[in-house]
Amino acid sequence: MLLVLYKLSFSLWKDLNDFCGAVIESAVIFIMFSLRYETTSSEESSGDEKSKVEVEEEDSSEPEVEKEPEKEPEKEPEEGAEAQRKVAEVPTEGGGDVNRTPLYYGKFCFSIVFCLSPQRQVLVVLYQEWFRVSSQKDSQADTVRLYLRQVGMTTPTLLPYVVNLTDGNGNMALHYSVSHSNFPVVKLLLDTGLCETDNLNKAGYTPVMLAALTAAESPDDLEVAQQLLKVGDVNARSRQAGQTALMLAVSHGRVAMVKLLLSCGADVNAQDREGSTALMCASEHGHTHIARLLLETGRCDTSLKDKNGQTALLVAEGASQQDIIDLLKANAEVQTSESTSTTDLH
Repeated sequence: MLLVLYKLSFSLWKDLNDFCGAVIESAVIFIMFSLRYETTSSEESSGDEKSKVEVEEEDSSEPEVEKEPEKEPEKEPEEGAEAQRKVAEVPTEGGGDVNRTPLYYGKFCFSIVFCLSPQRQVLVVLYQEWFRVSSQKDSQADTVRLYLRQVGMTTPTLLPYVVNLTDGNGNMALHYSVSHSNFPVVKLLLDTGLCETDNLNKAGYTPVMLAALTAAESPDDLEVAQQLLKVGDVNARSRQAGQTALMLAVSHGRVAMVKLLLSCGADVNAQDREGSTALMCASEHGHTHIARLLLETGRCDTSLKDKNGQTALLVAEGASQQDIIDLLKANAEVQTSESTSTTDLH
């Protein structure tokens, strides 16, 4: 038993050293291309005085999702391997203050304390540069492609960790590129085959849920959006309200995304924590065309009730959405007629 434990410990230590060495090698490449990127970019701000070990604050806020009355909980609940772990403490150049920089790698968080100080700082640089290049509104697909190619060529074992890095808000590059509707970058990330597409950020949303809010209209954008929906869980629920991507798309009137989600197997009868369905969302917001799309699937249960005992029809009446009221009543008459015809045949 002792021999087995010794071998496991030695193997773990060796892998950790190899990992840190790989990080240094790739980070050097990141820094080289970062300098090249800075000299060619016209969008850099001039008055930035941030410390070298602080993560850039620009565009790091939570991607816009549906406004909900309840506030975000102060503390992230621990949920197994998905729970947030410790952060690395990295001293500044002056040696006085200590800044905390989250260094998450997908589902894992490597304890940087085991690495030497220079290696810790290289990890921070790696973290900063990846998000700066991949996760801005104006991130360029060519630059991201170059980074991914270089990491894949030099240290392929590091690529999954880079692609799935999360920042202090729990967002990966995929969260940001989707929320910015930067579909060329989204495609690059998905094409690696390494993206953990069902990761929830701290606001409780996956990239698929954020995609439901985008206004993807061009054939190319819709193709990439469909690629994401096929590899992600279209029926995953948001952490706070229990909404699905379909509910979000319906509430925001994203007709194209509703069609895509339905074609990818979205559950039309899923209910959130208040018992609301996608049809109820359409009824409340007056999205008649979307309500018709939901009914045309033939799978939409109009008799479902929310926690207040309201059906989609009652929701529409409460919101004075006359077009949807007429649509739901007409649909009910058709269903009654079809049911009567079936009974007569028997």
